[in-house]
Amino acid sequence: MSIDFAGAREAFEEYLNEYDREDEKIKLKIVHTYGVIGCAREITRRMELSQEDRELAAIIALLHDIGRFEQIKLFDSFQPDTMDHAAFGAKLLFEGEKPMIRRFVREDCFDEIIHTAIAKHSDFKLEGIADKRTLLHAKLIRDADKLDNCRVKLVESVETMLGMDKEAAGKGKISPKVWESCMKKESVLSADRQTGVDYWVSYVAQYYDVNFPETWEIIKEKNYVRRIVERLHYKDPETFQKMEQLTAEMEAYMESEICRKV
Repeated sequence: MSIDFAGAREAFEEYLNEYDREDEKIKLKIVHTYGVIGCAREITRRMELSQEDRELAAIIALLHDIGRFEQIKLFDSFQPDTMDHAAFGAKLLFEGEKPMIRRFVREDCFDEIIHTAIAKHSDFKLEGIADKRTLLHAKLIRDADKLDNCRVKLVESVETMLGMDKEAAGKGKISPKVWESCMKKESVLSADRQTGVDYWVSYVAQYYDVNFPETWEIIKEKNYVRRIVERLHYKDPETFQKMEQLTAEMEAYMESEICRKV
């Protein structure tokens, strides 16, 4: 079954015209969407997946954050307490008498894979998927999303991401629960984040949830972990030391994950 990515992209661009493309948060998410597509294509190329799976991964990447645009329009925020953008996006695409997904993908044979991958792409942990191909694509979009988020954390303004400038973000201490998650090599729960530093730490710790050695290869090649950590200047000596420790431990973890490919 062929997948018309060019047609889906054209329909996506038409959809974006319903929003303020000059809004900084909207701009960020448009650039991020296309970044995730590029990441999905590179990961699937390195994994040597079939052409159909490569195109399907690209379609999921195109639509994975479709719920974000309404979240920004309604709440001017990316924060999860305003909206579960992944669940909303899946609902937006697949519910109703004339599901919106048909604007992007004419055939319905991939609906279950697309729906599940989008609905679960921002879950704290990926669970409850029995079908192997659906699980593959759910993992792929999570990796591609995280991989482009590396770029986002380096090029977008700290104020846009955190609501505070770099100096303010680097002043605080790491909360105990956040640091505990780091030491367990786990992602950080949103509810545990209290300070600007906590948010920045969570942006690094999320990479413990990367699924494929091929994704880790790219993270290593671009030196993303250390570059993200070093973007902030940590005023508190203990925080500085902990960030150095986190960097070293994550780089060691990265090497072990890359070795799984051999």
